[in-house]
Order: sequence, then structure tokens, then C-alpha cells
Amino acid sequence: MDFSPRTAGSGSNNSKGSAGSRPGGAEDKDKDNRAAPRYAAIKQSICDAVRDGHLKPGDRVPSEAELVQQFDVSRMTANRALRELQAAGILVRRAGSGSFIAEPKPIGQIIEIRNIAEEIRERGHVYRARVVQNDEIRANADMAALLEVPVGTKLFHSIIVHHEAEFPIQLEERFVLASAAPDYGKMDFTQTTPNEYLTQTAPLERVEHRVRAEMPDARTHGMLGLSNGEPVLRMTRRTWSHSRLVSHAWLTHPGSRFELSAAFSIDD
Repeated sequence: MDFSPRTAGSGSNNSKGSAGSRPGGAEDKDKDNRAAPRYAAIKQSICDAVRDGHLKPGDRVPSEAELVQQFDVSRMTANRALRELQAAGILVRRAGSGSFIAEPKPIGQIIEIRNIAEEIRERGHVYRARVVQNDEIRANADMAALLEVPVGTKLFHSIIVHHEAEFPIQLEERFVLASAAPDYGKMDFTQTTPNEYLTQTAPLERVEHRVRAEMPDARTHGMLGLSNGEPVLRMTRRTWSHSRLVSHAWLTHPGSRFELSAAFSIDD
């Protein structure tokens, strides 16, 4: 397939200032003015071919040598174009085989940061919270590791059971950096939620989620009113604000009464 540039006059035969017999050709003579647009032209041509359907995942693209001839550039310029396309995830380069259009990356499940009280009310059910504790503490070694702070740092430690229609639906255990949310320990979390307070006080900058299914310990079993042998879904959520890790939470749900889902649109 021909990937020649779409702009006119791209060849070196008619270009003013051709390098003639000089090693490296035009790039050595006019590197700053010509290298960038020429490797960009190669990249654009390949991207256009992917967009138009002329190249599909798994298709081979021209080699460096072929691009040198088609675009009248040095090997260094062709190599740069292929390297940048590889870095952008457009190409995969296989030693001894060449460069190929990459397969689309799979899209993972998206988990939104939602206020559980709102979720429950949107389903038309009554929400209620039972605050087991909300204490000011000093971080021991384990707690300090969770929030990546020195031992002895002031934290808040809360445990809350969220109910939907009188059934326990989530056990939330959270450690919060006190300097980032100084009034956390004073909040009445039967009237608001940690999510609501932290969203206002420490606006989200970065979020990390991990979800796993596991068997609960005795405390979790009792707080969530689980059946014998019932597993739970346990989400670990870490949130950052103003370049600081401010919250580490475990959100545990009964496996038989809760599921995670998401819907999203993909733009062309």
C-alpha cells in the first residue's frame, strides 16, 4: 500500500537545496525545517489509513526502508515515525517481522464515585446509616502504611453500616488524613455521608479502586447480617486531593444483595 504524503511537491527531486551526494540526504542539510514535518507526514498517513479502514488490526505497515523510498526521507526520520506510533499504541513492532497495526485495547469496567445514600434513594428505598465509630487516632505502623504518612500522624477512623430498606447493604471502614479533612470527626454521618463531606472538603484529584470477592470475617458477617457461607464483595478505595492521599476505605457488600455495574458511551 502506498503511504506517500498527500501534500504536493514532497519529493526531493524537485526540492530546492537537494543534498545530492551528501550522506543522510535532505535531513542532514535542513534537519530542523524538514525532519519534523516529514516524520509527521508518515505518522498522519498511517493514522489516516487506520481511520479510513485501509489498515486494520494485525495488518503490516511499510518497513523503514519502504518508508524511506515512499516519503523520500532518511532512515532516521522513518524510524522516528514508527517509534512514535508505537509509543502512542497505534503500532506494535515485532523483531524480525516488522511493524503491525495494534489490536484495540480492552476497556475495563468503570466504577463511579457515587454517594451510596443517593443510590439507594434513586432506587426508591429508604436510606439509613448506623455509625459504629468515628474516632480521632494516631497512626500506628499499619495505618501509616495505608495513607503513606509517618507513624503518629493524626487520622480519623470511621466504621459505618449503610442500610437500604432496613437491610445492611454496605460496611464502610475508612481512614482519613485529619489535616485534609479537619472536621471529619465531628460530622454526624447519620445525616450526611463521608463521601458527601470529603467531596466538598477534599475535592477528588485521583481515585484508585480494587474489588475482590472473599469470605467475611466474624465481625463483617455480623454487621452485614450475612447468611452462613455467604461471600462478600470488598472494594478498596483510595482517594487523593491536592497531591495528597487523603482517604483509604474498605467498602464491603453482601454478595447476594449487591452487584457492581457501569454503562458508558464510546466516542468515535
